[in-house]
Amino acid sequence: MEKIRLEIIGMSYSQSQSGAYALILGERNGKRRLPIIIGGFEAQAIAIELEKIKTPRPLTHDLFKSFSDAFHIVLTEVVINKFSEGVFYAKLICSAGTEEKEIDSRTSDAIALALRFNCPIFTYENILVAAGIQMEEESELPSTSEQTEEPAIETHDKYTDLSIGDLEEMLRIAVKNEDYEKASQIRDEIKKRK
Repeated sequence: MEKIRLEIIGMSYSQSQSGAYALILGERNGKRRLPIIIGGFEAQAIAIELEKIKTPRPLTHDLFKSFSDAFHIVLTEVVINKFSEGVFYAKLICSAGTEEKEIDSRTSDAIALALRFNCPIFTYENILVAAGIQMEEESELPSTSEQTEEPAIETHDKYTDLSIGDLEEMLRIAVKNEDYEKASQIRDEIKKRK
């Protein structure tokens, strides 16, 4: 199966889950986005490396990198290889000389390590189809005079009362507003129904 290269687009604080963040990965040279909900500690580990902040003592991912360097182990790539029941799974592809090993990893940890090793992040088409969000062309976006507000929704459970058409419109608006967390919740509700 052909791998698809991903890049980190950004990260935002979760409005609905306290202490959680939405990490947004984007298809390289494509319009699809993969929003992944991660915890606060993992978000911090990713943000520190993205911002090139130096900490007084090594964090866990920095320690893993130092340990790997000491024993000549290289992280060659990260692959987000599974999406099941709203959870992403990843593997680390590591090499030491001529030997290559695959190691199971939480996706957030894998991405934090990919940043430290400066290695590529990949996924597969079936994962982008199942969990990805298609970005719209600028010309497809409504003008400011058109309605951009979605129906009032208090909780994620209320999505079950809406039609597929309403959900698809809400998904379009959430993506336009770059509210990827909400878009991922709506996407999951649409997938459940199909």
